[in-house]
Amino acid sequence: MPYRVRNSPRRRTSVLARSKLAAVSVALGLVAAGGAAATADQQGRGLSATVRYTEFGVPHIVANSYRDLGFGQGYAAATDNMCSLAQTMLTTSATRSKYLGGDAPLQGILAAGQKNLVSDVYFQGINDSGIVERLVAHRGKLGPAQEVRDAVSGYAAGVNQFLRENRNTDPGCKGAAWLRPMTEIDIYRHMYASGMAFGQGSAAGGIVSAAAPGSTVDNDGDLGSNAISLGSQATANGKGISLANPHLPWNAPDIRLWQSHLTIPGRLNASGAGVVGLPLLWLGHTETMAWAGTAADTTRTFTLFELKLVPGSPTKYLVDGRPEPMTRRDVTVAVAKPGGGTENVTRTQWSTRYGPIVQQLGEQKLPWTAETAFAMADANAQNMRMGNSTLKLMQARSTDEAMQGLKETQGLPWMNIFVTDSRGKASYHQLHVVPNVTDARAAECNTELGKRTYPERGIAVLDGSRSNCGWGQDRDAVQPGTFGPGSLPSLSRADYLENSNDSYWLTNARQPITGFSRILGTAETSRSHRTRMGLTAIEEQLAKGKFSKESLQELMFSNRNQLAELAVDDLVRLCRTMSADLKDACDTLSTWDRKHDVESRGALLFDRFWTKLRTSLSGPAQWKVPFDLAKPITTPNTLNTDHPDVAKALAHAVAELRAANIPVNAPWGDNHYVVRNGERIPIGGGQNRWGVFNSISGTWDPAKGYTEMVHGATYLHALSFNNSSCPDSATLMAYSQSSNPASPHYSDQTKLYSRKQWVTERFCEKDIMASPNLRVVEVRQR
Repeated sequence: MPYRVRNSPRRRTSVLARSKLAAVSVALGLVAAGGAAATADQQGRGLSATVRYTEFGVPHIVANSYRDLGFGQGYAAATDNMCSLAQTMLTTSATRSKYLGGDAPLQGILAAGQKNLVSDVYFQGINDSGIVERLVAHRGKLGPAQEVRDAVSGYAAGVNQFLRENRNTDPGCKGAAWLRPMTEIDIYRHMYASGMAFGQGSAAGGIVSAAAPGSTVDNDGDLGSNAISLGSQATANGKGISLANPHLPWNAPDIRLWQSHLTIPGRLNASGAGVVGLPLLWLGHTETMAWAGTAADTTRTFTLFELKLVPGSPTKYLVDGRPEPMTRRDVTVAVAKPGGGTENVTRTQWSTRYGPIVQQLGEQKLPWTAETAFAMADANAQNMRMGNSTLKLMQARSTDEAMQGLKETQGLPWMNIFVTDSRGKASYHQLHVVPNVTDARAAECNTELGKRTYPERGIAVLDGSRSNCGWGQDRDAVQPGTFGPGSLPSLSRADYLENSNDSYWLTNARQPITGFSRILGTAETSRSHRTRMGLTAIEEQLAKGKFSKESLQELMFSNRNQLAELAVDDLVRLCRTMSADLKDACDTLSTWDRKHDVESRGALLFDRFWTKLRTSLSGPAQWKVPFDLAKPITTPNTLNTDHPDVAKALAHAVAELRAANIPVNAPWGDNHYVVRNGERIPIGGGQNRWGVFNSISGTWDPAKGYTEMVHGATYLHALSFNNSSCPDSATLMAYSQSSNPASPHYSDQTKLYSRKQWVTERFCEKDIMASPNLRVVEVRQR
């Protein structure tokens, strides 16, 4: 049989003994097989892996090769998230319109904010170009490592084995016409698109709609995270402590995180979380090293090139005075017709030596006129090394090994990495793919538009008519045209390193980092309220004593509102001078604990107040004391109650809640929740922009409150090293392991998240064997 359950927690009388015996025999057999060059598949026995499930459905996957390991991971991922996998394959294969209709909104972030037809045309253009296949074909540093290729091959086989066994119970795709087997190219396309999600993917609509003057066209990501690495001088036991807290969309199948523990005895032992549909892990730890990451939100992984067009020929552009033709590609996708069947829809895309023509990027219009057009150059358009970098992290046993592996591979697309180890060495590196545009190059080559967008947002708009305005070259860069490790921010400390999606500048408040190009982010400017909250909480803890894992967990779930700590006292004083009708609001704010715990009363009123204030009053105008470079954590401060918009915002917030019949002192969790299988689960934490470290946000409905979380905490770990190879680690998957409503692991950890509870991680063999919920499953390829 391809699938066999070794034991079940329902039979409690001799389960543990039999589980131990089974696992010991498995481990011994795998250790013996681990050194064999050929996989079981190559020997004609088919792929196989052992999956041991512990509490809350966390799989511990053991195999004798990377291909077998990928097989087990793919099988287990499909068990929990088959519909997420299938949705992502629909997206990257450009077939959403065929099955779900062209006007339906895209589910996911790979072509953010678009309808299915736009997404399909964008991805079909990529697929027609053959770029993914060409990058995969590279056998040197620019292509996937052999271990990654093996893991990809096995992962697809594992998903397909699950489908062959017909075990899918998710009503979201069970029996759907679009549910199909996975191929290796599906995985590589997903990997490639993930890298460009915040470059070309964010501009998919502007790429698809690009049309030359005189022609017509029918047209119809937000990431965040917290990461803390603590070194020997900041921890009670002198060893490293790590916090991982990535913030991602809760309902995006193409970037859904999922936890697993991956082991090849004697060769690999890493636990953490990765994206469903991609093998290996994005965040996690080994026996002696842990890493966390944040999205480098202030860094630009792309530039624009402004093209001078040949007079009378809007599809030709000049480079050093010589005309070059744009490349035309007619892209055809199938679209479902309302009455049944499909029809083909064709759109034309144009590209240049720099990248595709784009007519809009966010709110920025980029018109294609008779004289000018704009091309978008994404550094990740040549990056198929993400798996290489994550593999190096999973193999590393120290901070130095982890950083060396990242320098060798340079495949992370947009992540800052924070590493610590059992020796207490903490390091940070913004070692990901970034266009090599120095401030000097930008000053020399930015067009008039670039002279505005570069200092404001870090977006270079370079003169495409001059070949000497292309990206620069670093000797230590693996990929031509990108910055090498020596040109990117890094810092090692014995106390702490922290990031909440601001730039590199205040990774440690005691040692600001400066001297880097604007494309990498800003320095010596005001920080976000969440960054200030994180640094404040760390410094406050160190003033009291050194960190333990438990004190870091408390910091994570403190749910303090940094804006409130700065503003509420002044707001209450203002409130007392306003209408007597606001007395209940004034009393609520004065007694509020300034937190976003589910029972906090006043959090909702303040949330609605600041939502209204920020729409009418700009950030600097909200404060009496402006940003002070000498006091970057504590400034700006002191609410500007002299401005009439402050009183108006408070009055409007109270009126809004009363109109919705919501008491102004309603507990936060009464109006900040999710519903899972009919059960309401209150959710603590709050919006990033309010300075709540435990960032989580939903969509406001005046009749119901915040009824579904759309973005925020996903996988969390708090880990402390000790004197053994078994780290003291707690984890949590805020939206739970499975997207399948029929799964017992659809909302179990969401309830833990609601209660600020963690899962004690079982990493070492003895702890896995001691799990009262241990269930051992052997999976084999037919």
